[in-house]
Amino acid sequence: MFKIESRKLKIRRIHIILIIASCIAFASCKGGYSFTGADISPDTKTFTVELFPNRASLVQPTLSNVFTETLKDKFLTATSLHLVNENGDLYFEGEITNYNVTAQAYQGNETSALTRLTIGVRVRFTNNIEPSKSFESSFSRYADFESSQNLSAVEGELMQQICDELVDDIFNKSVANW
Repeated sequence: MFKIESRKLKIRRIHIILIIASCIAFASCKGGYSFTGADISPDTKTFTVELFPNRASLVQPTLSNVFTETLKDKFLTATSLHLVNENGDLYFEGEITNYNVTAQAYQGNETSALTRLTIGVRVRFTNNIEPSKSFESSFSRYADFESSQNLSAVEGELMQQICDELVDDIFNKSVANW
């Protein structure tokens, strides 16, 4: 009986060692897979993001910096790429084309119950490693808020929320192939 239990322990140890070895082998694999859904060539090491100037008819003074930094942060946190000032393997440039506040959802007394903040950007993405994946495209997102709220009270939070959504769209189109 002692020999049977000893044999079972040896088999368990072997299973545990195989599981650990499999995990290590999987974690050390290099290639185009990541847990963020990004499909980036192993030859791609760097990225560059130029400042996105605000060319919208209504200019919000901090939007250019907020959007540009949000795009940089996404690639720094979701990939293993390094940010460089110029000549990145992946290169992002463009401009903010729309910053608009409009009334939505009118009530019976012809006042608006909701107001919508919309931000649009045009992006030129150049993939210097895989040029066929380069594109120029426009993206737009919005967020609604209660008309009883003052825009200046909610603008910073909504602007960041919309920038996050825009950056997710850009990330997905540029490296996640969605």
